[in-house]
Amino acid sequence: MKLILRQIQIHIFHDQIISTLLLALTLFSHGYLHEEEEIEKVLIGLHFLYGISIATLVLAITGVFGACKEKKWALIVYAVGMILGCLFMFVSEINGLAVQPKMIRDMKQQYLDFMPLSNASEDFLRSFNQAQAGIQCCGLEQGYVDWGYDIPQSCVCTEESTHPCVAAPRNSSLYENHTDDVPIRIFQEPCFRYFTEYVVYLLGITIGVMVGVTLLWVLSVVLCIIILCRLNRKVSSGPGPTVVYSQEAKAGNYSILTEPAELT
Repeated sequence: MKLILRQIQIHIFHDQIISTLLLALTLFSHGYLHEEEEIEKVLIGLHFLYGISIATLVLAITGVFGACKEKKWALIVYAVGMILGCLFMFVSEINGLAVQPKMIRDMKQQYLDFMPLSNASEDFLRSFNQAQAGIQCCGLEQGYVDWGYDIPQSCVCTEESTHPCVAAPRNSSLYENHTDDVPIRIFQEPCFRYFTEYVVYLLGITIGVMVGVTLLWVLSVVLCIIILCRLNRKVSSGPGPTVVYSQEAKAGNYSILTEPAELT
């Protein structure tokens, strides 16, 4: 009994740490994105994280109190709340896997709205050029063709480049100040494939972390239910019979009920 109580205390303490870290991450993200213009788009997600982290933190504190003081009501509140939380997490994980194709389609459509790239906004071009140089790609969907005549310098391959390169078309802006006949090599592959791979990678890590946290919650709930069963068994069995010492029995005050048979 004490060993199981100790184990559930440890697991609920881990839940407290996870909830505290999630709350701290939410606060940091809110503060970091506070000055951004698109903060309204992520406010719903931030409020959701606030609710999850605070609710699980309160449940974890209630569970620790119930495990330490052997309070059934606190353990029941913790178990019910965490069961609902586990169900919600499982549904969210399944939904995250189901909406992945739609997420990629929506992201592709969002990027295609910036086509042609040469006419996109300066803010988008600044960030996109940085992505091209870092990922070693050029263009969005069809490679350097997406840039038309104005192929930027971020598409040019360097000596350290590891991705495949091709010769840039001679009728592009790259050859305006080019004096020799050495062809300028640019990245061959478009960037959208790398964007989607990165998004899928992040989504996989997120779902993996969620599954790990959910399994930890499930283990804590199982231990909590075991403790509740032990407490119910302990209450139902009740205390043992009370031993009463009689002064007459101590003094030997008793009488013989039957006479012993005579020897024949």
